Amino acid sequence: MTEDSAVDKALKNMLKLFDDPVLGKLVSTVIAIVVVIAIVQGVKRLATRYIGDKAVRYRARKVIGFLGYFLGALVLLAVFSDRLGRLSVVFGVAGAGIAFALQEVIMSVAGWAAVSFGSFYSVGDRIQLGGIKGDVIDIGVLRTTLAELGQWVNGDLYNGRMVRVANSFVFKEPVVNYSGDFPFLWDEIYIPIRFGSDLEAARALLQEVADEICGEYAKESARVWERMQKRYPLEDAATAPSITFVFDQNWVTFTIRYSVRFDRRRSTKHLLSARVLQAIDQTERAVSLAAAAIEVFPKTPLDIRQLPPSNG
Repeated sequence: MTEDSAVDKALKNMLKLFDDPVLGKLVSTVIAIVVVIAIVQGVKRLATRYIGDKAVRYRARKVIGFLGYFLGALVLLAVFSDRLGRLSVVFGVAGAGIAFALQEVIMSVAGWAAVSFGSFYSVGDRIQLGGIKGDVIDIGVLRTTLAELGQWVNGDLYNGRMVRVANSFVFKEPVVNYSGDFPFLWDEIYIPIRFGSDLEAARALLQEVADEICGEYAKESARVWERMQKRYPLEDAATAPSITFVFDQNWVTFTIRYSVRFDRRRSTKHLLSARVLQAIDQTERAVSLAAAAIEVFPKTPLDIRQLPPSNG
């Protein structure tokens, strides 16, 4: 057998393999999926290059990825459509067992659909989900990724952990959104004022400080609250800073109540504390901060004498 005839025979054998309908469908599927992947990656690169806003770019890449999965599924259906009827009974029996075994996964996928098409939360929101508080940085089909806040770190600060929470928790526990329709919180700071201080002067200076630091937040939150009242049956809310006080056995406690953006809570409390201390120092002791103190009252001095030694 010559070398040319051997090559011809090998080529004929390869062509016979491609005559096999199953092999032909597998090859067609692989080629179609490779084309779909190439198209999806190319569109993602274009979105990254031409979309400047981070949030819009993130959503665009997510949508493109989901469309790629959808196109891949359509390819599989189109190629193997003639065999789906034969496999329907097998799929039905197997599907019941798979649904029972993967019920948590199915609930997570359903949770993803609820989050995507509902108003639970979106990327960039500050939420509490599954007992974890953090900022949403990614919403996957099965899990939501949070940049965690708190725990061993006081205040609304990142602790460095990235936590993935199953989407099924949207059906199991309340979803707390700190930055959804109303991205403001009401917060309070307490100032103990000593008895004997000028209480009216103290109230006036605290009101001035609160208006200075939180006045813009009050105006902005009032506008957002008005928009919310058009959508929900909400009562009027006092967004302007307010000053109240109560007294106990030790001092008079003033409370500054104010509205602040959800991501400015800690820094705003710091600014308020610093300005309050500065304002009180400028009153020349007309207003004084109180502190816990113990008063010792003098009593009759003890008469301590050395007793003579005993003879017994």
